[in-house]
Amino acid sequence: MRATFAALLIFLVFSTACSRKPAQTGPPPPEVLVTTVQPRDVPRVLERVATLDGFINANINAQVQGYIVSRDYQEGSPVKMGDLLFQIDSRPFEAALAQAKGTLAKDQANQIKAEADKKRAIDLFNKKVISDQERDTFFATADSTTANVEADEAAVKQTEINLGYTRITAPIDGVVGFANNQVGDLVGPSTGPLTTMSQIDPIKAIVTAGEGPWTDFVSRHPDATERNAYIKSLDFELILSNGEVYPKKGKFYALDRNLDIKTGSIRYYVTFPNPGYILRPGQFGNVRFVADMKKGAMVIPQEAVNELQGSYQVAVVDENNKVSIRPVKMGERIGAMWEVTEGLKPGDKVVVQGLQKAREGSTVTAKDWTPPADALVSKADQQKKP
Repeated sequence: MRATFAALLIFLVFSTACSRKPAQTGPPPPEVLVTTVQPRDVPRVLERVATLDGFINANINAQVQGYIVSRDYQEGSPVKMGDLLFQIDSRPFEAALAQAKGTLAKDQANQIKAEADKKRAIDLFNKKVISDQERDTFFATADSTTANVEADEAAVKQTEINLGYTRITAPIDGVVGFANNQVGDLVGPSTGPLTTMSQIDPIKAIVTAGEGPWTDFVSRHPDATERNAYIKSLDFELILSNGEVYPKKGKFYALDRNLDIKTGSIRYYVTFPNPGYILRPGQFGNVRFVADMKKGAMVIPQEAVNELQGSYQVAVVDENNKVSIRPVKMGERIGAMWEVTEGLKPGDKVVVQGLQKAREGSTVTAKDWTPPADALVSKADQQKKP
């Protein structure tokens, strides 16, 4: 009897437990990424596209006409100023020089005789032996031979110069390109460059700035002396096409005299040391530099700001993970960041990612947002203040 009662009791407890349903639980709060606002000194970093070019580019041309008899450099190799690049057949020019020297020697002999005749004519004229007309004839002959000698000396110099032009040498230190003409080609002043060479240590980066940024830059630095000192103090970085940063720092070199009326931009040059000839003309890259420091700025990512009909709002998460939507006033954009001038205080946590989940009064799970490495870099002319 007792066994039957115990079995019945166990059956009733088990049935009651099975009939109970699990308690209903709500979904977890949505996850958002937040950044904590703090005043800080923010470097205003500008980045612009640049094209590399030789510091000096020289076309190597033939100055005299003749046949190339040798190419004396390795194409694409570095050379020093004065190194031999090409030789033109010098035999016609050696013959011309010999002929010019012969003519000079003959006219010098005539000059000596004419000067002696001139002296005798003066003596004879003083003794009333010859007339005025005869004396003048001797004087004219002496002057003519002197003029002939001077012309012959100029001809000798010119033929010596032409003979020198048969040896075509490097006018600068640099790297020489491929040859456009080969041994046996007839070349001359009108046949175009034999090759081109560039001085690439240092190498220059050609950068452009828009008219708006240029005008604002001048307004920031109206004094010419201060402006020149400022730009010469800047250190530039070169970001190569593969994303690597070139290890050498660059310096401002020169500003163009005018803006391009087609593009509304002005060019300036930045030079970079290039001792290993790693950089070559024609490469593309980005030039980056710190324009100045924004003192005590409170900046947040631009993606954290919701713009609506000229007004701006941000979502702030309090210590209880509650969301409140606040109106704010915005200042200068600095790269991917945006300065907040009113509406936030130090320590506020602003939603950067997950804004669609952050509604007024809602509860969220806040996690820290990690800014990208180039968050403060202003690309090209997106940043209007150079």
